[in-house]
Amino acid sequence: MFNGNWYNMTKQQVMIYGAGGFAREVAWLAEACSDANTTYEVVCFIDDNEAKHGQILNDIPVTGLVAAAQQFPQAQLIAAIGAPAVRQTLMAKVADLGVPFATLMHPRVERSKWLEIGAGTVICAGSILTTNIVLGNHVQINLDCTIGHDVILADYATLAPGVHISGCVQLGERVYVGTGAVIINGTQDTPLVIGHDAVIGAGACVTRDVAPHTTVVGVPARPLPR
Repeated sequence: MFNGNWYNMTKQQVMIYGAGGFAREVAWLAEACSDANTTYEVVCFIDDNEAKHGQILNDIPVTGLVAAAQQFPQAQLIAAIGAPAVRQTLMAKVADLGVPFATLMHPRVERSKWLEIGAGTVICAGSILTTNIVLGNHVQINLDCTIGHDVILADYATLAPGVHISGCVQLGERVYVGTGAVIINGTQDTPLVIGHDAVIGAGACVTRDVAPHTTVVGVPARPLPR
């Protein structure tokens, strides 16, 4: 029904770096973010594999980064690359081209106003973020995650679906938390700290600090033997 406001709507083009399953999910997320003020249009997937260029995924073309930046100079870009270190390398390439980053949060996310979100961050449907939470740049929070009070997720931290983080926890840069993992709470004076580049295995229960570059698994979570 015509409501008289169509001419005030902004159309925002979005490019998605990645052409896998999560990229298709992020495309759905972007379209779901459209509201009465802004319509999000996913114009392309980006893949470095030239053999995929020209393919169509869910009615969206696949192309290369430089070609996409030239064809869609007004578009913003969001990463749909699960591996944190790879995502960081690719986003540095994007920044060098001067392409701006989108930040997407599904409308079915519950959150307080006490939330800081960095550029390029993705928050998927069904997640709950409570209060006094800081998310760095290019953080990924997948489906149905919960994040408690006073939590910090540094740049490129990544949560797979169904991760639950209690209050007073800090995740370092490029930390990856597998599906269904649980991280118990720290305290205001002594937060529980997951070091840079640590990996938390799927279904793990983290009850203590995790050193940088360490992979932990199990209940309670223990480091894998080296």
